[in-house]
Amino acid sequence: MNRISLLLPFAAGWTLALGGCGAEYGLADSGGADYAMAEGDFGDDGGAGAPSDTADVDDGYGSEDEAGFLGLEPAVTTAYVFVANPDLNTVTRISVPSLAVITASVGVNPAVALTTADYNTAAVFNQGSDEVSVIDADTLSVDNVEVRENFNNMVMSPDGKWVACFHDAAKEDDASSADSAGTQSYNEVSFVRLGDKQHFPTVVGFNPRGIQFTPDGGTAVVVSDAYVVLVDLTGEEPIRTPVAISEDTVNPPSAEEVLIDPNGQYAMIRQYGTAELVVVDLKTFEVGRVAVGDNATDLDVTPEGDEAVAVARGSSELWVYDLADPFLAPKVIGLPAEEILGSVTMSPDGSKGLLYSTQSGLSRYAVWDRTVADFADSISVRNLEKPVTSIGVSPDGATALIFHDRANGVDVASDSPFYNQYALTLISLADFFPNTLKLAGEPKAWDNTEDGEAGFLIMEGQPELLVLHYASLMHDAIELKSAPVHTGVLPESHTVYVSQEHELGRISFYDLDLEQLTTVTGFELNAAIEY
Repeated sequence: MNRISLLLPFAAGWTLALGGCGAEYGLADSGGADYAMAEGDFGDDGGAGAPSDTADVDDGYGSEDEAGFLGLEPAVTTAYVFVANPDLNTVTRISVPSLAVITASVGVNPAVALTTADYNTAAVFNQGSDEVSVIDADTLSVDNVEVRENFNNMVMSPDGKWVACFHDAAKEDDASSADSAGTQSYNEVSFVRLGDKQHFPTVVGFNPRGIQFTPDGGTAVVVSDAYVVLVDLTGEEPIRTPVAISEDTVNPPSAEEVLIDPNGQYAMIRQYGTAELVVVDLKTFEVGRVAVGDNATDLDVTPEGDEAVAVARGSSELWVYDLADPFLAPKVIGLPAEEILGSVTMSPDGSKGLLYSTQSGLSRYAVWDRTVADFADSISVRNLEKPVTSIGVSPDGATALIFHDRANGVDVASDSPFYNQYALTLISLADFFPNTLKLAGEPKAWDNTEDGEAGFLIMEGQPELLVLHYASLMHDAIELKSAPVHTGVLPESHTVYVSQEHELGRISFYDLDLEQLTTVTGFELNAAIEY
């Protein structure tokens, strides 16, 4: 899983102080020296221990890539939906349930919109003008805060007090790379405190893999290949502490994933091609290691939040760690040796794990039944029409959605209706009965009703909304007036929104219960209503 992810439902050094509009503040340093790695493990158990050496256990298949659907996701509150309009340099506020529309100007090319936990504030990252727009949700007043240049992503702390902007290599595309000019750093992060709208820039390790926060929002965690940088956000100014995580200072292994335990005590870091996980104590800055089998390619948390699950693709094993103390000896579950399984997706009810590989080229997946006491009998392998791109599960845990790329892999016949086609397989997890759909285009964004009754999918360049009925495994195609940008379900409802391409702005609302589509077009023209 090539991404950074938290365990809970839903990182810094010398001061930088640059001129520009408004005050900028650098981050204070924690005291100069980096905290080096501790020898062996730490803690009181002596359980899993640390391997004697970091083994080169790359199995040759490359990193697993659980593709996310990249879209311009609107930010949702209980009262409003905020939709960024990149071509218009505006943000539209849709009132719920009245669907009244008001638009406010922000910076150039608004790329990410997020809302605070109390729903009072929206933060918008303007990629084209290197700004964060801080928007009052009720009045739509906008304050712009300058950040460092050449960023393409923004994340928000769980308490809604901070946003952090950085260059995310996973979101980089050829067009954005070609447009980059002049001097550029790949080591910087901008922290913006939303309350007083102050900017604190800093330098972290090369190509930060992502930024996570402890559950209380008090500490930000930035992971790069050689360092974890811990940023204390509780004082007047953030304070950073760099922690070295790689023994190899010349060619450190790629850090691909970090999990933070629910108590905010430990960060667990997965590095590609190693036989261990790095464990950082976020309170003491000590670094230890635990064994994980050959080439761990995924690291996830159980829905209960009490265990971490690593997939060791090279040795065909699942390693399960107790998050209360990750140094206790883990449970190790063997996977079918003839299969290539490198990723796991857990069902929301915790009863099943779906195992697969995005790199094997094989049209198969496996089911890990977590209700079976005998681990030897808990894994079963099943066939698919095409290799897996990514897997999702409905909120009630009853239905799996398996997405397939156009690439055919090694076992798809040329006379298959899915040959050279995008596809989606709906699977009942009660009896594993499947229904595979040939898709008209590449999946772009997907969301569900909170009760798990239905899902909604949009595709690149296809002016339609696909409604997925989970109980029946059936679908409906709802025609849209233009190509979609993103989709999502309004809170506590069966109504989905679809933002769409239009020179003056367009968003549609589909009511699943009424089977009715309403489209709002022309945000700059007082939002004419079309039916």
